[in-house]
Amino acid sequence: MKAIDSFIHERLNQRQSIGTSRQLSMNDALIDFSSNDYLGFARSAELKICFESALKKYPDYKLGSTGSRLLAGNDWFTENLEKQIAAFHLAESALIFNSGYDANLGLLSSLLQRGDTIITDELVHASIIDGARLSHAHRYTFKHNDLNSLEQKLKRAQVTTMSDRSQMTVKNSAHGSFMADNKINYTPGKIYIAVESIYSMDGDEAPLKEICNLAEQYHAALLVDEAHATGVFGTQGRGLVEKEGLTNRVFARTITFGKALGTHGAAILGSNVLRSYLINFARSFIYSTAASFCSHLATEVAYQFLIQHDHQLAINQRIHYFKEAIHATSRLIESRSPIQILLIPGNREAKNAEQELQYAGFDVRAVLSPTVKAGSERLRICLHNHNSFEEIKNLASTINQYL
Repeated sequence: MKAIDSFIHERLNQRQSIGTSRQLSMNDALIDFSSNDYLGFARSAELKICFESALKKYPDYKLGSTGSRLLAGNDWFTENLEKQIAAFHLAESALIFNSGYDANLGLLSSLLQRGDTIITDELVHASIIDGARLSHAHRYTFKHNDLNSLEQKLKRAQVTTMSDRSQMTVKNSAHGSFMADNKINYTPGKIYIAVESIYSMDGDEAPLKEICNLAEQYHAALLVDEAHATGVFGTQGRGLVEKEGLTNRVFARTITFGKALGTHGAAILGSNVLRSYLINFARSFIYSTAASFCSHLATEVAYQFLIQHDHQLAINQRIHYFKEAIHATSRLIESRSPIQILLIPGNREAKNAEQELQYAGFDVRAVLSPTVKAGSERLRICLHNHNSFEEIKNLASTINQYL
């Protein structure tokens, strides 16, 4: 035990010595410019009233789901919600997971097989990276939003997979153990590309149309994480894939409810066959207790609220107002999303800027290396519909004075 304690202390001290130690904090007294509550749904008084009114229709609801959806945790409400979500996002089917992390982890770790290749943008979320690592696939990364780099990796993937094109016996992904009666003939060599439509650490957009063209040219399946686009882009918030007219060209989409929708959970959008596959093989789905009825009801009400009002106009006005108010535009990464990035190179410098803004009453967070590359440390500023123009003006003024 002493050796373990020594290791833990050493790792923590190492983090503290370079100023990258993580700590839980509560900044309720500060003005929120850090959460992912882009449309203000999580704190909307009107939406809370809608939820409470809807809850009264189900007096016999359970506080918990009581188990995995493959055991006691499934019900008609969840199944119906998935159909509503699929229809809204113009998808054939949807399967709900407990979080975006669980969704990406389950999708990639079960779908990718030995001999396949997964090519990811270098800035994709940790859930995509971890899902790919858990698979047996070859893994490549391409430079952020760089189409030439992506094509180079696609060409390399073709060479790699050609050498693997022989019949092979694979593990049953659901059990993770070798079973003679589960042997299947499998031709390896499928290629997948995984990107985010809006990148959480930069706020910029993936060139989805061009990536789709390359995917089709090289016979690759495209997986798109729409966590930060859902509710903010596309018709009524259907996402950037829908906005670009690509719903029939993307193999699978991940959407989340815990950002613009202000609730909790996520879903994989795809074909009916993919949904059945994930139910059978995605371990993060199979072995997780399902979310509660109240969580799913909140998501249904949030979708209804999303459809009934034009929330995008308000957030776009705030984005434009903020960008116009900032003087040091050369430090801003180009972004049409609520995520506005102000580059402050150096961990110490970015942390000092964070503290200065928090002292002024604004909850703004620094993003430090190694979370981002050394030299690209930044302030991650998230704008919301619950931020007044006066609050945004004061934030911009404080930043201008500091810089």
